[in-house]
Formats: sequence, structure tokens, C-alpha cells
Amino acid sequence: MDLKHLQDFVSLCNTRSFSRSSVARNVTQSAFSRRIQALELWLGTALVDRSTYPTTLTAEGRLFRETAEEVLSLLENARADIQARRKGSRKTISFAALHTLAMSVFPAWLSEIEAELGPLKTELFADNFHNCMQSLVEGRSDFLLTFHHDAVPISIDGERFPFLVIGADRLLAVSAVVDGAPLFPLGGETPLLAYGQDSFLGRLSTHAAGVFGVDLVTSHVNDNAVAEILKAMVIAGHGIAWLPESLIRRELAEGVLHSLGPELPIEVRLYRSAEKTRAAVVNLWATAKSLL
Repeated sequence: MDLKHLQDFVSLCNTRSFSRSSVARNVTQSAFSRRIQALELWLGTALVDRSTYPTTLTAEGRLFRETAEEVLSLLENARADIQARRKGSRKTISFAALHTLAMSVFPAWLSEIEAELGPLKTELFADNFHNCMQSLVEGRSDFLLTFHHDAVPISIDGERFPFLVIGADRLLAVSAVVDGAPLFPLGGETPLLAYGQDSFLGRLSTHAAGVFGVDLVTSHVNDNAVAEILKAMVIAGHGIAWLPESLIRRELAEGVLHSLGPELPIEVRLYRSAEKTRAAVVNLWATAKSLL
């Protein structure tokens, strides 16, 4: 039994119409009907009397309606309470950031912000692009820190979610170094350590390879799209990878890694939900803008 089945059933109770409820629940009427049937199968009894029009509930359906409405109300209240506790004070500022930026950019950038505003109460959610964007859109995060390149457009409402370009980075093809020279050349049979193709950095790496005419043999795919893991694989000599320069600056300076030449400029963007109008959020946005 899925939570949406309870929501479907309560909607049907209110509209007394499969067609109207299917529209309200944004599913086809056949799919909506199957979901009601799935709920009935789970309960082991019919909830709807299909021999009458308009739709009426069976005795069991009327009894279960009270339970369904109570369960949904309890769950919604619990969700609201938990989110309120997680947020704590309204002064807490929540960020979602790509793993790489959470390590390489966020700490120093936050220090610049705090130098202007004083110590802040913050929380950071580090994950892949999809989950970070979802956190912003669904209101769980006040801000999103992400890479951007025109080759991988971000389809989001610019009025609801404005952005600032707070920095720049470069995507580099890099290799480990042995005896002062790169372990692998660029091209040919060189093994490529790749991100998952559906990931943000995976799509960007594919674009970079096309722009620079680099043809490599993929030897390893890192499906979780964490650049730090590919960095460790490169250092261990398993192949080359496209990595953000901000993540490997020290290794490049120390000669542990070597850039093989191609460099794809990328932006570092800070997105904000315009619906978040708390003073703490507005002040941070204004400060970030003033530092540009």
C-alpha cells in the first residue's frame, strides 16, 4: 500500500467521481482506477459500490474513509513538526551543494560571507545535482550551490529561482604523474574513468571530450557521480578523468596530478528561492551580491 493510494481514495470520497479525481490527482482515469483497486486488494474488501452512479462508498468504504483521513492528517502534522524541528531557528540558513563544491568552494565562500555578517547558523546538504535541485525546488533548502555550463542547461524558473555567478572553475582532463611525466597520454587506448552518463559532470565531461576531439576508452564508470572518488582513482593510476580544477588545485601544484591540456570553463552559481523571504536569507543574498 502506497501513501498516494490513501490520497486517491480521500479524493474520490470528496468528488464521488473517478474522472474528476483522476484530473485532480494528475493521472489518467484508468491509472487512478487501478490504484483504487490496489488499495481494495490490500484491504481485502471493496470500498466503492460500482453498481451505482454517482460513485458511492460501501459500508467498509465509509468506515475506512475516517481512518484514511485521520492517517493522512497525522502524517502531514508529523511531517510539519519534524521539518520545523530540523530547521530549528528561523535564523538557520540551509544550503544544498554538489559534493565537489561542498568541499572545494563552500567553506572559503562561507568565510567571506561571515566576515561581513558575522557567525551564521547554517546547515549543508551535499548530494548530486538532481537531489540538490529537488531540495531547492521543494523548499527544503534556501540556497543551491552548483556548477553551470550552457551545454548542460538548468531548466528552472528564473523568477522563482534567481542566481548569482559567485565564481569560476575549469574542467580539466588529468592523469597521475610518474617520474615527472603524465602516466597516460590523451587519446588512443588511454583508460577513461567516467561519471555516470546521466549525471551533471558526466554530461559535461562528454561535451568536453567532443569539443576537444578526445576519443577515449571508458574503463570504469562511477555511477554515484562523486568527483572525489574519480580523483582517488586517477591518483592511484587507474586512468584519466575530467575533474574540476578547484578539487585538485593542491595536487596539480605538488605534481601529483598533471593537466593534459583541454580546459572547459564552468561557472559556480548560487541559486536562491525567491519565496524564502526571511531576513537571514535576504541578508545573505544581498551580501553575496555585494562581494561580486
